[in-house]
Amino acid sequence: MANTKVFFWSIVVALGGFLFGFDTAVISGAEKSIQRLWHLSTFEHGFTVAIALIGTVLGALFGGFPSDRFGRKSTLIGIAVLYLISSLGTALAPTWTVFLIFRFLGGIGVGVSSVTAPLYISEIAPAKSRGKLVAMFQFNVVFGILVSYLSNYLFAGAGAQDWRWMLGVQAVPSFIFMVTVLFVPESPRWLIIKRGRISEAEKTLRIANPEADVRQMIADIQTSAQDVQGKEVKTSLFSSKYSTPIMLAVLFAFFNQMSGINAIIYYAPRIFEMVGLGKSSALLSSAGIGLVNFLFTLLAVNFIDRFGRRTLMLIGSFGLIATLGLVAKAFYFQEFSGIAVPIYLFVYIAFFAFSQGAVIWVFISEIFPNQVRASGQALGSFTHWFMAAIIAFSFPYITETIGGGNTFLIFTGMMVLQLLFVWRLMPETKGTSLEQIEHTMVLH
Repeated sequence: MANTKVFFWSIVVALGGFLFGFDTAVISGAEKSIQRLWHLSTFEHGFTVAIALIGTVLGALFGGFPSDRFGRKSTLIGIAVLYLISSLGTALAPTWTVFLIFRFLGGIGVGVSSVTAPLYISEIAPAKSRGKLVAMFQFNVVFGILVSYLSNYLFAGAGAQDWRWMLGVQAVPSFIFMVTVLFVPESPRWLIIKRGRISEAEKTLRIANPEADVRQMIADIQTSAQDVQGKEVKTSLFSSKYSTPIMLAVLFAFFNQMSGINAIIYYAPRIFEMVGLGKSSALLSSAGIGLVNFLFTLLAVNFIDRFGRRTLMLIGSFGLIATLGLVAKAFYFQEFSGIAVPIYLFVYIAFFAFSQGAVIWVFISEIFPNQVRASGQALGSFTHWFMAAIIAFSFPYITETIGGGNTFLIFTGMMVLQLLFVWRLMPETKGTSLEQIEHTMVLH
């Protein structure tokens, strides 16, 4: 059952996505208790919530180095250890400073995970099912967010120190991830390109691609690391020959965040209150956003290899333009009666999850050549998280300064530009081997 083995490997590595989502969202249930416990000022409170995001940006920036130097598998084990230490450390932290240190380490884990997990799955998956298997990483991110909200709800009220249980429970999936990742093989492409361990790589490739000519696959992988004279190609990502995948990754990650997704997820209750919903209704609507995100990510996972990455992005771009435009119109004309704006945002989340949300990690993990895939994935991930931080920090100020209508109009305009990007520049990568994609992107 070769496909069963590949599916198991992918599920195990996608657990990194589950912990990514859980770690990112779990602070929402604990932050008020932490503020009261250590008597934090407004600045200190904001810094406490933001420290993990700072770690994530740094982890994404440098996440390609351990993946290339020590291997994908060893890096995944390191990520699992970081998650485990972070969950126990934050739960048992005796002081605010100690809490910040362990929360920062968890953020590093999230950043490196967003580089290494999609990278590993893309390198081990058969071409025909690569999209679905890599997209499981994003599905697990969304699933982790949902489970963290449920977990926070269940632990709420479990004594004065309930927040410690909320954060500490993450140690359980972290330990499971750490143990199960020991049973996945190293990436065959890393073994061939970085270590020359052909026979070890061949065993994994035969399991993952039982019907393929594995000898030819190995030859293609080896050729991808050489120029036309048969010499090893430059490994620096910022060589002019890699300009096309760099441009695609940076623009894709830029547009992902300029859709306003993190502003809407982080500040959903605030947005709903801005349009006239009561506080309880705003919180309920926020939970609805999480559920819609989960369901449509699941739908996208099942369609990404059938329809292709470009098709999902075209559908999503039109949907995002329409829904963001309607929200902007509602702000301009004060159309806040009823539940129109929450419905627009629910539909917006559905289109985002079906397109950008599911496609980003798949597409970025596919477009870089074997030699620089880790550093390329790190660049795309860093761009994503850097923009996420900017949007998250600036959204309240921007909406207060220029108004909700203008803010959502900017997001709408960015999605028009994204549509042009997808239509004119984005290549289709479904069902194509990584080496074939490389051949169309890069001239050796």
